[in-house]
Amino acid sequence: MERDRDTAMAAIRSVYRITGRINTGTTLAETLQLIVDAVVDGTGFGVAVVNYLHPEGVYEAVALAGSEDARESLLGARYPAAEFDGYLERAEEWGQLRYLPHARFSEDMQSWVPDEVPGVEGVPEDERWHPLDALFAPLRAPSGAIVGILSVDLPADGRRPGPFQRELLEMLAGQAGIAIDNANLVEALRRERQHLTASEEAFRLAFDGAGSGMCMVGIEGDDNGRLTRVNPALCELLGRDGADLVRLRVSELLHPADVDRARLAFAAALTSKGTPVRDYEVRCVRADGETIWVSATLSIVAGPPGFGILQVHDITGRKATEADLVRRALRDPLTGLANRDALAAPLAAAIRRAQAGLGVSALLFCDLDDFKAVNDTLGHDAGDAVLVAVAQRLTALVRPGDTVARLGGDEFVVLAENLGDLARTALAERVERAVCTPVMHDGHVLRVRVSVGVAVIDDTVADAGAALRIADKAMYQVKGHRRDERTTAQVTGRVTAHGERSGAPGGIPLLRLAEAETAQ
Repeated sequence: MERDRDTAMAAIRSVYRITGRINTGTTLAETLQLIVDAVVDGTGFGVAVVNYLHPEGVYEAVALAGSEDARESLLGARYPAAEFDGYLERAEEWGQLRYLPHARFSEDMQSWVPDEVPGVEGVPEDERWHPLDALFAPLRAPSGAIVGILSVDLPADGRRPGPFQRELLEMLAGQAGIAIDNANLVEALRRERQHLTASEEAFRLAFDGAGSGMCMVGIEGDDNGRLTRVNPALCELLGRDGADLVRLRVSELLHPADVDRARLAFAAALTSKGTPVRDYEVRCVRADGETIWVSATLSIVAGPPGFGILQVHDITGRKATEADLVRRALRDPLTGLANRDALAAPLAAAIRRAQAGLGVSALLFCDLDDFKAVNDTLGHDAGDAVLVAVAQRLTALVRPGDTVARLGGDEFVVLAENLGDLARTALAERVERAVCTPVMHDGHVLRVRVSVGVAVIDDTVADAGAALRIADKAMYQVKGHRRDERTTAQVTGRVTAHGERSGAPGGIPLLRLAEAETAQ
């Protein structure tokens, strides 16, 4: 689970880095090459090809990364759109992706087949990536129109990609489609400037016909920050009429919490001597009150009169996906509880509050007894049922501001804030009673017990590691008492300034600092 979480967080950081990179191309050809380079660098595939859709309805393999052999075989290959689309109709739908297994491979189209797939040793046969397998990602403009097809090959681990890797590829393909559409717009503007003498007409056509939202923004006098011209795509994005928009300033369209930092970005563009502010992510508020995320690029055109050209596109879906990836990286996939990483923030906050004299908290380290017998006797499905039931019962015991986490295996932690001795003892006893309640699964009655060690988080606790170690040692002392005396005694480990022993309500002993350091 630790490796999966690290992989997820690295992938999220990679998507952020790649998204910024693919939008830095100054020409269409440079943008396409940045896309394939980014795919190979960040998504775990060894080869990536962009088949660009020309206006005349022909796909051409114009950018490739990862294999010189594939480059020699594929670069420049052209396919009629109808032929390529028919080829993809044989593929399986994986969300927005199209997977063509080797059993459906056809030599109708020019293709590259690797001699072997690295990394397949030890991979089960039904999970292996076959040299004739193929995976495609349609690249779409914001309008939904196809602008190209991304194809990938040679997954680094030799396996057919799982849901997480597919989702990353879908996210990148979505951003790549927008980058290509923007590059097409730039190329269109460049061609119009070259071939039309009426430059204003050329700009109007490109501006009004752009799939991304665009507006002109005043930068001087009373018009400073005011929208002076908008295109239909921006009106649709913000749910407002053009006549309404040109009466507003940019700041009036932003989420209140983002106004100040957006002003700083605007000021930076004015002083950057023509260098655009690219892919600035900010929240806007639509006319109906809905908040959306947009990515904005602002370029300044020198006057007089000077003005800014602002291009925006909707990234609300991408932001939601990223938030979901972060959420999953911080959650235990079986129980839905916080994992060790997610526990770190509330535990650190509890320690800071205690050190500031704002309240004492309790950290309960819970380890299931007899759990291995359930797994060994009835299998992992039964063990999983016990873990899920325990997670639900612990969650039901605590208050909304408390935290329940699964550290791994059969180890759980409860962080309860602002508890006195009586309340801590009562909570530990409720945990024992709740966990001991039998779990019904597939006609079987499953019984486990729990050993609970408690660390008191007061102003002497230095850090999260110290609190966890004390609670863990207290839990093992409880286990030792159970083995030696067959009793359900609870031991509370309390870290205090002088290691003093204090009386515990109900006759439950408290572990002194010196005892906590030696008890194991």
